[in-house]
Amino acid sequence: MLDINAINFEKGGGLITAVVQHAVSGAVLMVGHMDRAAVMATIERQRAVFFSRSKQRQWEKGETSGNSLDVVDLALDCDRDCLLVLAQPRGPACHLGTQTCFGDSGRTPAEKLAFLAELEAVLQRRIAERPEGSYTASLFAKGAKRIAQKVGEEGVELALAGVAEDDAAVVAEAADLVFHMLLLLKSRNIPLAAILDELSARHAARA
Repeated sequence: MLDINAINFEKGGGLITAVVQHAVSGAVLMVGHMDRAAVMATIERQRAVFFSRSKQRQWEKGETSGNSLDVVDLALDCDRDCLLVLAQPRGPACHLGTQTCFGDSGRTPAEKLAFLAELEAVLQRRIAERPEGSYTASLFAKGAKRIAQKVGEEGVELALAGVAEDDAAVVAEAADLVFHMLLLLKSRNIPLAAILDELSARHAARA
C-alpha cells in the first residue's frame, strides 16, 4: 500500500489532488482533495475519505448518501502531489445521481471492453451464490462438457448468422458466444486475463 511519507503535501498547501478511477471499468469517477489525515483515514478504512475545501473538514464519500467508494489500490504520481484512487463504487459517484461526476454520456470504447471483466465477476457471483432460477448457475452445475457443447452451438449459430442474417442477429449471436466462452473459462478456472495475455503476446511477437 501507499507510503504516506512519500507524498508532497507542501506543494499544494497541505492538500493533494485525488483522482478516483473505477477499479474495473477504468472510468474516471470524480476528483477531490485530501490532506494527510484524509489519506491516512482512506488507508485505514479502505474507503475514500476527502478534505472539503468549502466546509474545511474531512468527509467520507457516501457518509450521507451511502454511495461509498471501496478502495482497491492507491498510486502516487511522479511529482508526488497527485493520488490515483482505484475504487469499487457502491452506487453513483456523483451527488447528482450520475455514475461519474462527468455525467453519463456513455462508456468509452475502453470502458466497454472492460465490461468483460465486470461480466466475469458477475459469473463468479452466480456460480458461488447459485441464486434460484439462474441460467448461469444451472449450466455451470452441468459441468464443462455441457458448457463446451453450448459454446459449439453458439459458434455455429454465429457463423450461420454471419452469412445469412442482419447485423443485429450477428451481434446477438456473438454476445451469446462470448458469454458462454467466459463460462467455459470459469469451469476450467482460467481467468479472462490469461486470454488477453496470450493475444497481447502474439501481437508483440508479430509487431
